[in-house]
Amino acid sequence: MSQDKSNSIDVPGMKVRLLEVRAALVDTSKTSAESRQPVELDQSRVGRISRMDAMQGQAMAVESERRRGVEIIRIDAALARIDVGDYGYCVVCEDDIEIKRLMFDPAAPTCITCARGPG
Repeated sequence: MSQDKSNSIDVPGMKVRLLEVRAALVDTSKTSAESRQPVELDQSRVGRISRMDAMQGQAMAVESERRRGVEIIRIDAALARIDVGDYGYCVVCEDDIEIKRLMFDPAAPTCITCARGPG
């Protein structure tokens, strides 16, 4: 791991950015909680097409929440790497992660070579 490249990363700025994104995800999760509730299947109140539409909307909301949870986990891991001084280094090969990659995705845990995998 080379020290000079990690020093050029604005780690405090990245931490602020990660915390802002995390807060937005948590806020979205709270405000969308109702859309993830089970759909009432009372045929006397709602027609079949409306129920199907409601069930599809609920399924999409559940999947969106799952993806938000995954992103929060990625952000928490990046924040932990910042706290221990490992931010900016690939968790697989320990090489530097390109600054452009971190600017695009501040929670990126791997360099582009390791992200592509073997091949």
